[in-house]
Amino acid sequence: MANIYTVAVLGLKGNLVEVETNLSRHLPKVIIVGLPDTAVQEARERVWAAIENSGFVFPRQKVVINLAPAQVQKSGGAYDLSMAISVLQASGELKLISEPTAFIGELSLTGLVKAVPGVMVMVAALKEFGFQNIFVPQKNVKEASVIEGVNIYAINNLAQLIRHLNGQQKIEPQAPVVFYNEPSQATFDFQEVHGQAQAKRALEIAAVGGHNILLVGPPGSGKTMLAKSFLSILPPLSLDEALAVSKIHSLAGLLTEENHLVRSRFLRSPHHSASVSAIVGGGTYPKPGEISLAHRNVLFLDEILEFPRAVLEALRQPLEDKIITVSRIKGSVDYPADFIFLATANPCPCGYLTDPSHECHCTPMEISKYRKKLSGPLLDRIDLHLNVARVKSHELISNPSTGFDYAHHQSLAVGKNSAESSKEILARVISARQRQADRQPDNLLNSDLPPKLIKKYCVLSSSNQRLLLTATEKMQLSARAYYKILKVARTIADLASSQNIEEEYILEALQYRNKIWSEL
Repeated sequence: MANIYTVAVLGLKGNLVEVETNLSRHLPKVIIVGLPDTAVQEARERVWAAIENSGFVFPRQKVVINLAPAQVQKSGGAYDLSMAISVLQASGELKLISEPTAFIGELSLTGLVKAVPGVMVMVAALKEFGFQNIFVPQKNVKEASVIEGVNIYAINNLAQLIRHLNGQQKIEPQAPVVFYNEPSQATFDFQEVHGQAQAKRALEIAAVGGHNILLVGPPGSGKTMLAKSFLSILPPLSLDEALAVSKIHSLAGLLTEENHLVRSRFLRSPHHSASVSAIVGGGTYPKPGEISLAHRNVLFLDEILEFPRAVLEALRQPLEDKIITVSRIKGSVDYPADFIFLATANPCPCGYLTDPSHECHCTPMEISKYRKKLSGPLLDRIDLHLNVARVKSHELISNPSTGFDYAHHQSLAVGKNSAESSKEILARVISARQRQADRQPDNLLNSDLPPKLIKKYCVLSSSNQRLLLTATEKMQLSARAYYKILKVARTIADLASSQNIEEEYILEALQYRNKIWSEL
């Protein structure tokens, strides 16, 4: 009997799997036990062919392969390599392995070792279990080498691995991957968005504090363009963030040999035809959905009211808890879902209710039914609500033959330069986030502050407390909305380099909780 190790992944957690092989004098037969799925059961054919085609002899005996523990479901082809090594060691073709060693990889019939999804998660789990030597497919080696403190060996084929384990041809461990971040690949720069100074201001606040934001306005007002510019003012990913994001993408099979680590911010923008499972995750064996793939980044729902209500209501828990629990018959797993939620919407089905230049033909009943898709509890979880008006035609004139920039002239008149580039805004965002990091533990953003820390870091004077309480009562806001206003005011204060939350910051935060729907 021989003992070899690999790992079974459930969500972002790993279960150590011991691969036991027993040979007995019975009619030749291969039996795999230990709660394997169909893909694992079919491994007996792949393992047999890979061993024979690599120049070795598969035992002509009864072969029982046990994947322990038996109560953990095993799925996928990542167990092939460990089973092959276990069989060869049991048959005497391979020397006994003395050091703790784990194997990950799928075998082809010719003995080639193929890439498998989730390698980064598997290697991280094996490291926690104390393994120092881990063998992975060549195409997975870069994402595996991101995890420091373990020896990662790249394997092309089964014969190469056996020669290494028998001491005939050594394979050198891979050098660790050096992390560096990259700037976000935003579609637009804020300088390209004419007008919309207030919307740009709200997006800047959202970028600093990690606040959720909803933009409501008629078609052509620039909502989507503003949203696609948002990435350009988000700070670069840190190493911890990049690893957290990359593990989820590895599990989803989105990493490649070339793109083995997520190095820049991105925006996940699912279509409104996406199902609940596609958004929150699911499947027979639960897989991460869009909200988990957007972890530490941006989830953008363009025209949010076109999404089915069931999909929108499924966002309520992750927006509150920053985590999503996916329960299926085959298991229940938790996936992280800490993202900035960015959404746009039209004010009515035709979109022109708030547009003075177009007549709206929707009936009050149609408008009411349309808006009910966005429930009060979900709307309450969005920090910033903003009505976006159509940009006037003369604001679109920029640098004509006369050299006059109307938008720049108007912005200077109100003391703000709406023609600022994303680079300039990003500098303020990074500076304000640094103030948060210096003040708050664990790099908590203002939007993530729990009630205990809100009392500590969002202190108000007596007059400002009365102001906020009065506004909360008049606007009929919930307790959740009260604290969100307080956290937004804290973010505005950070942008202003102020230690204290002044009255003007509270008033500005209150503006973003006004009724976004115009009166019928």
